[in-house]
Amino acid sequence: MSDPLAKAEAAAAEAAVNTAAVQVALAAVELAKLAQQKPAEQPAACGHQHRQNRSSGEWLGIGAAVCVGGVGIAFASMAIAICGIAVSILALVLRSIWKDIQKGH
Repeated sequence: MSDPLAKAEAAAAEAAVNTAAVQVALAAVELAKLAQQKPAEQPAACGHQHRQNRSSGEWLGIGAAVCVGGVGIAFASMAIAICGIAVSILALVLRSIWKDIQKGH
């Protein structure tokens, strides 16, 4: 009787070891599943750097630069218009002189 009892004890011990091994394997499988799920749950990262919002000082600087640029463009436009008027007057005067020379005055 001791022989079947020893066999039963050995089988029970082996089953306990196998059960522990199976539990460790199942835990490893669960950890692997969690490791695979984490990247899927996170939002996809984009390839560029996000810039922080501009401060009010930066916006004031940008506004001042735009205003100065606008005034510069306005002065440049006025200078071009004045040059155009001067060239027109010069052309009229030269034409008048040319006509006077052609008439013999």
